[in-house]
Amino acid sequence: MSQQTRTFPLSRLHRWLATALLGLAPTVSTAGTITVKGSDTMVLLAQKWAEVYQEQHPAVSIQVTGGGSGTGIAALINQTCSMANSSRELKGSERKLALSSGVDVKEFPVALDAICVVVHKDNPVTELTMEQLASIFIGGVNSWTQVGGRTGPIVRYSRENNSGTYAFFKEHVLKNKDYAPDCQTMPGTSAVADAVGNDPNGIGYGGVAYFLTRSDCRIVRIKAAADKPAVSPVAADGRSIDYARIYSGEYAISRSLYCYTPGAPKGDAQAYLAWILGPDGQAIAKEEGYIPLPVSKP
Repeated sequence: MSQQTRTFPLSRLHRWLATALLGLAPTVSTAGTITVKGSDTMVLLAQKWAEVYQEQHPAVSIQVTGGGSGTGIAALINQTCSMANSSRELKGSERKLALSSGVDVKEFPVALDAICVVVHKDNPVTELTMEQLASIFIGGVNSWTQVGGRTGPIVRYSRENNSGTYAFFKEHVLKNKDYAPDCQTMPGTSAVADAVGNDPNGIGYGGVAYFLTRSDCRIVRIKAAADKPAVSPVAADGRSIDYARIYSGEYAISRSLYCYTPGAPKGDAQAYLAWILGPDGQAIAKEEGYIPLPVSKP
């Protein structure tokens, strides 16, 4: 399905997965440690989930580290973590490697995310088409004057290639073409935000949660096609996310965020994941600037 027409009518499926694979979470967790590795996009959310859950369940210790989606998935396959956070789906090669390693990976969508495109706050460019955006990041467009901006070279900031955001952007925006060789790779979305915020010619991308409160860079509206309206993932107040445009797919660069486990989760991991998928965990996702799973209508 193309990204432009993507919708997220998945809440009943989420509930079914939570019931079928998680079962009823125990009300009291047994003592233990849960190790979570992976997506830098999800680190803010994963750390907050862990913080709040540990306050409610002091017998459980949750260790959260980033490093990128690929790093987390590799750790899961190597059985060195309890859960892997990923801002992309598993690759076919990763599924094959997991099976050959005896790991029956289970997938849980835990939230949604909008990837936003940002420029320096003083850049006059307010909107781009998907075609223009792709041309910028593959190196076809190199001057801001080519997209209605001031004279000056375009400085591209990207994520590292082990990042799920890097992979998703390459697949859904660049249509699997290579990034321009002069793209400056950043170790995380915060680093992208800092770089663009300090570079009047800069452009970057990343999860919207990292940019909502930034005053040094500005989120650009995106046109799914040249004849389509320019859409922002941010609501008119400029401080909150436009959930309706994410759920409907009207905003062209949105995705699910995942938690992967090595087999059906059990014990503390089972209880923790059930909590994440429940109202408390989803409320935290919203508070932290991510998009909670859509609620099904009766």
